[in-house]
Amino acid sequence: MRKLRPLERQLRYLDWEFGGFIHFGIRTFFKDSFDGDLRPMPPSAFTLEKADCEQWVREFKNAGAKYMVFTAKHHDGFCNWQTETTDYSLKSAPYKDGKGDLVREFCEACRKYNMGVGIYYSPAQWNNAVISFSDDEDAYNEYFARQLTELLTRYGKIDYLWFDGCGSGGHRFNHERIVKIIRDNQPDMLVFNMFDPDTRWVGNEIGVTPLPNRNESDRFDDSHPPMGRNESRVKFAPVMCDFPLRETSWFDCLDNADTVRSLDELIGIYHMTVGRGGNMLMNIGPDRTGRLPEPDVLRLREFGEAIRRIYAGKLDFTAPETEGDRVAIRRDGRTLVNQVIIREDLTGGESVLGYRLYANDVLLAIGTTVGHKAILTFPHVKTDTLTLEVTAANGEFKINSFEAYDTKQRV
Repeated sequence: MRKLRPLERQLRYLDWEFGGFIHFGIRTFFKDSFDGDLRPMPPSAFTLEKADCEQWVREFKNAGAKYMVFTAKHHDGFCNWQTETTDYSLKSAPYKDGKGDLVREFCEACRKYNMGVGIYYSPAQWNNAVISFSDDEDAYNEYFARQLTELLTRYGKIDYLWFDGCGSGGHRFNHERIVKIIRDNQPDMLVFNMFDPDTRWVGNEIGVTPLPNRNESDRFDDSHPPMGRNESRVKFAPVMCDFPLRETSWFDCLDNADTVRSLDELIGIYHMTVGRGGNMLMNIGPDRTGRLPEPDVLRLREFGEAIRRIYAGKLDFTAPETEGDRVAIRRDGRTLVNQVIIREDLTGGESVLGYRLYANDVLLAIGTTVGHKAILTFPHVKTDTLTLEVTAANGEFKINSFEAYDTKQRV
């Protein structure tokens, strides 16, 4: 089986593991609204006095995030920057007397806190704009290309361009032109989901990575390949798992503070995203004051503190020793263990496709892929030796790290 090597930027993405998603725009100022309701949302409603982008970034960084993604333009078409393509933007809003540029403020805040800079852009556009997505395709493609060029040339280095494929089905984009704009202006930038994707969508918005989770795929939002694996389309493309902290909305446009997910659920999501080799992207929608709401901030802080507590329980075992299809770690004297973290070296591509985990001779877990990180949790067992037996692999494999934990009373 052919093995695909990841790009350096894809390995960097996997190391990020956890990011912050920010949905903020014209919809924030319209309570009880939802995507696709097609209600008029004039720029005059954007009555923000100050956006505290530094608060957004600081709170996520303190919780352990390594990057952020901000909605430059959502499906409604409102542009959170000083675009030359449409008046449906901040230049027509009261914010900073029509001179505000939230994309710039966001990028500057990310760089101040050494966070990866991600920009969300919806290619689809459903209402409120000078040009509609359903208008002449050539005219809309020109509009799209000009906006994309602005975003990729005005704000310095962008680390991640996040294309939302929702609503784009059936539209014939000029793929060649879009890819050229991307790679000419930001050659080392990660792209999500469309056109020239480096990462792909997990397929749900609840933070669950299905197993097995291979880093190779032929399925992306802008393509509809036939059933079955299409080898000509397969790319190394790690999975992205996005979900809103509030179960019922991405923007702060509903009175739904009671739907903020519990700490227990967030820890579960972490183990089903990062713990299954994926990337966890948690969304919080800032409120009309331009700040992350207090209930969301408190839960985000609890989450960061809990993850730090859980993984303070690393045990003293030797470095992994590989012999044939087995990798073992050992220690002098038995100790209680209830979790291991295993990482595969992916620089040459993904190899491990099946494994068994043992404590001495006791079978603890059976799994498929290891990938960037596999977090395996099981009932406490007392042992001095943990062994990973690789039962299926695509060529030679290398385990980067193999760690044991006692997470008792740490959640």
